[in-house]
Amino acid sequence: MPSLKKRLNFLDNYLTIWIFLAMILGVSIGYFIPSSSTFINSFSSGTTNIPLAIGLILMMYPPLTKIDFSKITSISEKPKLLTLSFLITWIVGPFLMFLLATYFLKDYPEYMTGLIIIGIAPCIAMVIVWNELAEGNRELTAGLIGINSLLQVFFFSLYAYFYLEIMLPLFGIKGLELNITIAQIATTVGLYLGIPFVLAVLSRYFIKRFLGDKWFNQKFIPFVSPITLIALLFTIVVMFSLKGEMIVDLPMDVVRIAIPLVIFFTIMFFLMFLVSKRIGANYRDAVALSFTAAGNNFELAIAVSIGVFGINSGQAFAGVIGPLVEVPALIILVNVSFWLKKKLYPVRH
Repeated sequence: MPSLKKRLNFLDNYLTIWIFLAMILGVSIGYFIPSSSTFINSFSSGTTNIPLAIGLILMMYPPLTKIDFSKITSISEKPKLLTLSFLITWIVGPFLMFLLATYFLKDYPEYMTGLIIIGIAPCIAMVIVWNELAEGNRELTAGLIGINSLLQVFFFSLYAYFYLEIMLPLFGIKGLELNITIAQIATTVGLYLGIPFVLAVLSRYFIKRFLGDKWFNQKFIPFVSPITLIALLFTIVVMFSLKGEMIVDLPMDVVRIAIPLVIFFTIMFFLMFLVSKRIGANYRDAVALSFTAAGNNFELAIAVSIGVFGINSGQAFAGVIGPLVEVPALIILVNVSFWLKKKLYPVRH
């Protein structure tokens, strides 16, 4: 029987190599051309970096166009998976990150706070890309990020208050006051998720209506699909160049922040995947649940850290290091997904 894994084109096949080259290129630009970060930051509006926003929006648009939005409501037929996703993503995840941050970074309070903020913001954007690469359930992913988006808008502030002002003193650490409004969170969610979502819905509707399903599937989708990976590489170069000088000058600080993050990604991914399998989820559903649980909304975390503590704060630095660690870590987990598929979901002849 032919492999179930889609045949990868040249860019896909060497994606991990391209990502590491993009990381090296970004750091090199930031370090050898220090003025580059000032130039890139000049294209900013408030706490939003426009080149980064464009990269993230372009990165998410193609996967969203492939989603049959009429099927999203079908996730209500999977109450066990939804309950599992909520418990692990919203209860286990933030508490796990809190424990890791206070254990590894107690002597670095700014970095510790940055990681706690990351932990209370589950992923609503990049998960679409990781799920697509690992061949997960697009409709389930879209439904989960929709739920997570709403929960973040309404509960992020409460989570921040709980972990930074109540939990930190319980662990013998001075609490912090974090003022972030629902409107600010809604703006961030709307920018990074709302824009590509609306564009995808409009594209599907008008192209299918005027050019037909066949043209949409055979012409349009193959045309826009490469944009995801190209935009991903562009975003990585921009992110790394913004902090390239700091990454080189403070390598041990990068490592200190990276260690708890890698542990978090690994535990959350395997916990969700194995528990999903245990309750009967198929491979595509397990992948969607696992990447949703493992990833974080670094865009929101960075925006909050910059808005509250300043662009040169340790919290903002931790926020920027987050996706720099997440990208290679979750690319590895994409490959792990296919390995788990062979082990846990063998093809029956």
